[in-house]
Parts: sequence; C-alpha cells; structure tokens
Amino acid sequence: MVGIFKTIVSIIIWPIWFLFFVPSLFLLFILIYIIPRKHFYFIIRPISWLYCFFAGQWLKKENNPPPIDGQPYLYLFNHVSMFDQFMVGAFISHYLTAIGATEIFKYPIWGQLLKKYGVIPIKRKRLKSAIKSLDLVEEAIHKGDSFIIAPEGTRTLNGEMGVFKKGPFHIAKNTGITIVPIALLGAFEAKRKNDWRLSPGFITTRFGTPISKNEYKDLSVDELSDLIKSKIQTLLKGED
Repeated sequence: MVGIFKTIVSIIIWPIWFLFFVPSLFLLFILIYIIPRKHFYFIIRPISWLYCFFAGQWLKKENNPPPIDGQPYLYLFNHVSMFDQFMVGAFISHYLTAIGATEIFKYPIWGQLLKKYGVIPIKRKRLKSAIKSLDLVEEAIHKGDSFIIAPEGTRTLNGEMGVFKKGPFHIAKNTGITIVPIALLGAFEAKRKNDWRLSPGFITTRFGTPISKNEYKDLSVDELSDLIKSKIQTLLKGED
C-alpha cells in the first residue's frame, strides 16, 4: 500500500518539478551571462531551495555555515541523493563551485551552464585526466574559490557512506584549505539512486565545525580521510 501511494505521489510531483526546472534552467543560462558568477549565489540560493520544494521536500538547516571572511572552504558531504548539491547551495552566501563527471557537460543548456559557472569536469576512470582536473581545482582554490565535493564520488545505494576517494584530501593537503564537514539527512529516503519515485518530507543540511589547516597538517591523506568521515558520521548522529 505504501509503495502504491509513493508511486501515485511521484506521478503527480515529477511533472510539477519539471515544469519549474526547465524554465529555470533557461533563466539561469541567461542570467549567468549577465550576473558575475562571484555574485551568482543570490540566484542559486533560492533556486536550490525551490528545486527541493517542488520535489516535495522541505529543506531545513542545522548549525550555521562558516563565516564568509574565512574563504576558501572545501565543503565535504555524504553523497545520498539528487538533492545533495541543492541542499548545500541553498545556504551558502558566497561563490562556490564543484567538480562534475564529464558526462553531465554533454547535456544541452545544463552542460554549458555548468561550464560558464566554473564547474570543473573530471573523468573519474582515467587517472591522468582526473589528476589534471584536481590540479585545476587547486589552482582555483589558490585564487580564493570554494568547492563542494562528495568524497564518495557516487551516490550510496543503501544509505550508508561508502569508501572515500583520496582526491579531495590530496587537494586539502596541497592547498591548506579549511574543510567544512556536512551531513545531509533525509535525502536518501527522499530519492534513492535506484528508484525513480519520490518520498515527500523533510530534508536537513547539518553543518559541522570548520577544520583548519593547522588541525590536519600533520595527518596523512588517509588519516585526514578517516577524520572527515568520522566527523560526518558524528553529524549524522546529531552530534558535533
């Protein structure tokens, strides 16, 4: 019975979401050529919230993001849903970008929008290409850009955090960027990777305490990875 209800609700919600998503995509594509990307967060924040809202999700925040004057930041989160980037972007009051699989840059409008905004493409299965992409990330960080990255690299299939890739932690060690752990709650139940259906409800972005270079400078890449994973797991439990 629950499955039938979920299917019916999803059949209703998806058309509504696309009716908002498609026009907003064209609007963003136009605005990115008008508004400097350093100030584009004025548009991204409400749009991100609305992408969640029209999918039947009420987005909430717990704890405050780090202060703007401490940039750049590397925001690392558990990768659970299609809503992840919106759950973070809805609460960040400064420019931040990301890395994305090369495949998504092939989508009409969306791919050009990401490229113009400054998202860096990465071929995860090609080591040399991936290393070059991470070098570009480090260059951007040295210029003051903040990034959001999911250390797992792909969405979870069971709700549990998977193995962390080493790339984000090499970036941190090489740049000394301040790391902000984030726990995303409720998003896995809202939309699972292997299920087209949506479950309306509450989704929460829980920000952790920023971790400065001085706190991890003596750690190895593996030790830093373990530390961040532990921080996110603690946040998921409602602790900090």
